[in-house]
Amino acid sequence: MNADDFGFSAGVNRGILEAHAAGVVSSVSVLVNTPGWPDARDRLRAIGGTLGVGLHLNLTTGAPLTTAPSLTTPPPTARFHSLAALVARALTGRLDPAHVSAECAAQLARLREAGVRVTHIDSHRHVHVLPGVWGVVIETARREWVPVVRVPLEPLSPRAASWRALLKQATLAAAWGVASRRSGAAVPRHADRFYGISLQGDPRFLARVVALLDRLEPGTTELMVHPGHPDGDLAGWDDYTTPRAAELAALTSSVVRARFASGAFRLVHFGAL
Repeated sequence: MNADDFGFSAGVNRGILEAHAAGVVSSVSVLVNTPGWPDARDRLRAIGGTLGVGLHLNLTTGAPLTTAPSLTTPPPTARFHSLAALVARALTGRLDPAHVSAECAAQLARLREAGVRVTHIDSHRHVHVLPGVWGVVIETARREWVPVVRVPLEPLSPRAASWRALLKQATLAAAWGVASRRSGAAVPRHADRFYGISLQGDPRFLARVVALLDRLEPGTTELMVHPGHPDGDLAGWDDYTTPRAAELAALTSSVVRARFASGAFRLVHFGAL
């Protein structure tokens, strides 16, 4: 059970750790160049080794840690391109692999400054599956001894919260297909199955999570979630706000906690794969 966006804001961090304390969230993916990073760093140092910690590579929000002209708007702003602009640049071969590599390595180094063992890499908005990014991230993970990279391919589901979720599922699958063929790199270690895209913003979140837990298949399943307490810092950076509180309430509910306490499955983080 991996909570994305640890480091977005203090409220998000606090909510994620509440879900961890409830025995539900076992792993986090950390943003290191967003407003909540100093709070996240301090909390990671205090919590010890009970939580899996990965890098949530950020190439779309705020500013980079390095000088990366192909990833950013021109100076003096030098901010990351929007998601749409980044996708367009990736599909037309206008991303410099050296810039992607340097930025990924810099964000990874900043996360390790918190004294944690980095168990995995994924990315904000799943941009690591884009052509020009996927192969570089795999190479960086291998060079830096990070064992797992997320493959966010979720089965197309007519039960998705919206047509946007279905479009996102299909787009990610297509992007990863192109990127993996172009890079020629072997697919790194990852969970057998991935879910979460179709759950975001769904008013049936609780019922659907319970249904998913009740029909888990043998092997490993990553369930991506986004719990948190919305606050001012989050609202200034992201439009997924109120649903985070709903996710937190669902994940810490008695019905979900009972599923995790039942012994029907084992909760792990990526360090156990």
